[in-house]
Amino acid sequence: METLLRPWTLDDAPVILAAAGEGMMARQFTTRIDSLDAAQEWIALLAGRREDDTAYSFAVLHEGVPVGNVAVSSVERRHLTGWISYWVREQARGKGLATQACRAVSEFAFAELGLFRLELAHRTDNIASCRVAKAAGFAVEGVERARLLYDGVRYDTETHARLATD
Repeated sequence: METLLRPWTLDDAPVILAAAGEGMMARQFTTRIDSLDAAQEWIALLAGRREDDTAYSFAVLHEGVPVGNVAVSSVERRHLTGWISYWVREQARGKGLATQACRAVSEFAFAELGLFRLELAHRTDNIASCRVAKAAGFAVEGVERARLLYDGVRYDTETHARLATD
């Protein structure tokens, strides 16, 4: 079976730079990605978070090529919780990769990290992300009003969660 996830490497910087340039994808990054150096810095940041046991990010592979990202972040050891996020580049959407990656990182978080509760949220107008969350076993828990702010506009989000016992 083909490998789906692997840690990002500095050699993946061109993929990150290209992804950040796609419509609305810049929102997926915690820093501005406008150069190969910035992309490499982002990848180095991910490696540091892994070392600190606060976040684990993986390249999502399709035919061996990185086409997306999936992560469990905000790892909190006292309550054994984490936050799941995912994105897939435009050319790789509609293949079920985000759902497969979300399932795989969830199993990693439960089995390897020992977490019990995983959460995620998406804008209520992001129907595709909602489909991914539900298909990956995340139950809807509710709506958070005006949770996100993009370009001066507030967006409601729908929160989902998955437990190790689900």
